[in-house]
Amino acid sequence: MEPACKNNRVTTMFSGRVPADLQPNRISEALRRLGPPPFDLTVSNPTACGIEYPAELLAPLADPAGLHYRPDPRGLRSARAAVAAEYRRHGVAVDPDRLVLTASTSEAYAFLFKLLCEPGDAVLVPVPSYPLFEHLAHVEGVAVRSYHLDPEAGWRLDLAELAAAGSDVRAVIVVHPNNPTGSYVAPDDARALAELCALRSWALIADEVFLDYPFADAPAASFAGTTGALTFSLGGLSKSGGLPQLKLAWIAVSGPPALAAAALERLEFIADTFLSVATPVQLALPALLAAGAGVRATVASRCRANLAALHAAVAACPAVTLLPADGGWSAVLRIPAVLAEEELVIALLEQDGIAVHPGFFFDFPRDGYLVVSLLPSPATFAAGVERLLRRLAGLL
Repeated sequence: MEPACKNNRVTTMFSGRVPADLQPNRISEALRRLGPPPFDLTVSNPTACGIEYPAELLAPLADPAGLHYRPDPRGLRSARAAVAAEYRRHGVAVDPDRLVLTASTSEAYAFLFKLLCEPGDAVLVPVPSYPLFEHLAHVEGVAVRSYHLDPEAGWRLDLAELAAAGSDVRAVIVVHPNNPTGSYVAPDDARALAELCALRSWALIADEVFLDYPFADAPAASFAGTTGALTFSLGGLSKSGGLPQLKLAWIAVSGPPALAAAALERLEFIADTFLSVATPVQLALPALLAAGAGVRATVASRCRANLAALHAAVAACPAVTLLPADGGWSAVLRIPAVLAEEELVIALLEQDGIAVHPGFFFDFPRDGYLVVSLLPSPATFAAGVERLLRRLAGLL
């Protein structure tokens, strides 16, 4: 009787915002059992991929001024000015006073859900997309409503589906470019979406962490210049500088002036309750972003080269299709669904030492999708892809 009582106590002691079942899935269990795979095509940390970083890159973190605590809820002015300069690279003038620094884009989402939603309100999230949104929303007491990106139309959003959303919706999230499909929001879709948000009194949240990584030479426009709807554009040092360990991100607020000003006042209040961004990284941010340009160029070149190698390899395997993409760090393969994705991914780990993501991790519309990272070293990537395609050919 005692174990049952203990279990009941565990389930009633904690908030329902945290999943009751936190057991690892079968793929995580296989990774734990087998250890690091020799061909990890899921890696998302550039510091673990043999990317060369300048020897003195982190030296600015030793600035003695970091010994003094001078909290600013929006972030130090010098750091916000450095972020504003980043937006100028994308052709957008952003006032540093319309920026709020956070410790991560995950924290930025948490701030925005607090700002925009009462418990039980909903946000619209694209599928397929990165699977973190549901968890971030749930721990804030916010519901998630999915809207679908059309694979037959280059993953464009369906404005009619969005317009049919219920009255509990408070915001729409777009990922630009999407992770993992690599698709940008088309300019005419962006304009129409801003008009819909203004009409429905929705906020527009644009996750632009991969904006610096187009596969073509011409980058897409940032949502930070949106004027018709209250808009929050997210970026961060994790991707812009290839420095996920330094924990600094930002929210750029734009839209109708009165709404943007009211949002900033409230965001400042929320940020002031946490003051989570460390002073040394804020002081170092101008230098980190400047030096990170070389890292960014190296990562971008790596991704483009691996994507070209993947195109060439897939061309010799007619049963596999490499889906078109515009930017980011990932590529999507469409394969015949002769084996459930979970079974296939585990078999690849056990028999070939290859790690790939199954499509269902990202809510792809059906079985038959695999997602690979473009970050691994070219030699590891080429060998892993060759093994992957050979295994897939043997299954067909």
